Amino acid sequence: MRMYDLIMKKKHGGEMTAGELKWLIDGYTAGEIPDYQMSAFLMAVWFRGMTSRETTDLTLCMAHSGDMTDLSSIPGIKADKHSTGGVGDKTTLITAPEAAACGLKIAKMSGRGLGFTGGTVDKLESIPGLRTAFDHAEFMDMVKRTGIAVVGQSGNLTPADKKMYALRDVTATIDSLPLIASSIMSKKLAAGSDVIVLDVKCGSGAFMKTPEEARALAEQMVDIGCRAGRKMAALITDMDRPLGHAVGNSLEVIEAVYTLQGSGPEDLAELSRELAANMLSTAGMGCIDICRERVDESIRSGSAFGKLIELAQAQGGDSRVLRDPSLFEKAPVRHEIRAAASGYISSMDTEAVGMASCMLGAGRETKDSPIDHSAGIILKKKTGDKVAAGDVLAVFYTAKEELLPAAEKRFEESLQISQEKPQKKPLIYGRVTAEGFERY
Repeated sequence: MRMYDLIMKKKHGGEMTAGELKWLIDGYTAGEIPDYQMSAFLMAVWFRGMTSRETTDLTLCMAHSGDMTDLSSIPGIKADKHSTGGVGDKTTLITAPEAAACGLKIAKMSGRGLGFTGGTVDKLESIPGLRTAFDHAEFMDMVKRTGIAVVGQSGNLTPADKKMYALRDVTATIDSLPLIASSIMSKKLAAGSDVIVLDVKCGSGAFMKTPEEARALAEQMVDIGCRAGRKMAALITDMDRPLGHAVGNSLEVIEAVYTLQGSGPEDLAELSRELAANMLSTAGMGCIDICRERVDESIRSGSAFGKLIELAQAQGGDSRVLRDPSLFEKAPVRHEIRAAASGYISSMDTEAVGMASCMLGAGRETKDSPIDHSAGIILKKKTGDKVAAGDVLAVFYTAKEELLPAAEKRFEESLQISQEKPQKKPLIYGRVTAEGFERY
């Protein structure tokens, strides 16, 4: 078999066999196929696409390129939830405890933030003492004892994806549906859960800009998961404005605490509830309405918040900050952003809001950049809200006053104020399952 022949085949729209894809992925992971030939193949895929069967085979080859997590020794149904990324998206901190409190086992590996999207691992590490790096035995033991663990990716998980993603990033092949779907799903399949629920976001703060693009991606990923023998569901959700009011690591943990205690922002509470209910329903624990009631009861009884406390303590964190969020470290600089004109906020460039938070120190430009866990933004107004000149739109938190001017400029450029109230967009556009698509 020659790489030249595989490039030629895909260039002319041919369908790759499972054996050809395995040879390609194994050879590239081992360093036997050079970057320039893989780049040519990726560009051919970008132009020609892949069939559902091809995409599934590619995903499985990528998943098996490294370690495959075996969760079979953990009793019960193991479930995972994945978001395609957004601004203010702290749903894992809420959904995972809700689902665990209702009886699912959550053995979750999460990533760090890069660019304008935040990372669950960074948010958790704002809890003093909390660890996210564990060996496999410790990870398994935590899930068996508490029913929940959220840790960083460890070991040799999907090395093919790491190499291919780095190459896609510099060859303008990021925006290919089969390549996006295989990248995400290879990691999810390698993580070993029985049930996978996806939160596929669309809008100005997401990689997929329209509901139609998000639906196409959701359908591909659900198809891959079902073909691989997993129970799957995906929600298509709005990211044309930040989720909740907090953007930044400890600020988002605090907002998650309030939400688990029943007093969080309406949009954050609703989406977290729907994701948790879909995890339960997809796992076969009842129809969606019954599962919503179970999630609601976990909030009323305090059992969901109790699971977050258990998670923090099991992973070495000081849970006192969760019981009393005023104990979180505070940023020394607080700065209010006020409206220059009256009207309605007609739109927010959500990506720009995320970048403004990064500029305050809450995010990183490269994977090795340090972050300030106390930095970020509290939004006082969002899309659709009426404002008067002088109203506080947001409060900035940072350790360095010199970071304010550039971040403020970026934030102000993200907002459009008009005299007409904008049409309200749905928080959840629809759901994709093995049975197909349904609108919410």
